Amino acid sequence: MEINKKDTAVVVIDPQNDVLSETGVSWGLVGDSVKENNTVENIARLFRAAKDGGFGVFISPHYLYPADQAWRFGGAVERMMLESKEFFRHDPLSLDGLPGSGADWLDSYKPFIEDGKAIVVSPHKVWGPQTNDLVLQLRKRRVDKIVLAGMLANLCVESHLRELIEQGFEVAVVKDATAGPRHPQLGDGYQAALVNYKFIANAVLTTDEAVNAMQA
Repeated sequence: MEINKKDTAVVVIDPQNDVLSETGVSWGLVGDSVKENNTVENIARLFRAAKDGGFGVFISPHYLYPADQAWRFGGAVERMMLESKEFFRHDPLSLDGLPGSGADWLDSYKPFIEDGKAIVVSPHKVWGPQTNDLVLQLRKRRVDKIVLAGMLANLCVESHLRELIEQGFEVAVVKDATAGPRHPQLGDGYQAALVNYKFIANAVLTTDEAVNAMQA
């Protein structure tokens, strides 16, 4: 997979406090994986390389609103998210309460996301981009190839990978710019994701490899 700013963009999923900050509601599940992978730092390196190299940056966020609390069924982690109010916002049309909350961007990422150039698409509601406008925004800019990173490895990242591949994009996953949950009954989500990345993605890269490719 050739990475070129003319047709390649960086897509970062859920660069938000609830999954990347020690104060986030999911830190107990994901913190060890985040620290082992240097995920926070590696995502920042991707942002910096993309901005320096003139690559498009797309953010696919996760927001849950009061209306979503009325969902009547869901999988195990869906239920955990709703019960813990992960990525929770009080109103889809208001920013009241958002700054500094679990749904807000990690502070160190704000200069990259809030520079007036990054494209923040509408929120995905479960795991994949089928419920937001990521694909439309990529297509409208004639993006054909994606460098994919963010959270969580086996849920939103893997779901984005699968859908983007089905939509005809080439996708390189940056394996140490993500992390996964570890649960005593459900297992190690990061290790599960790594296996599927190897089977599905067009390339599986380290952050070093992705940054070098964007700087070439």
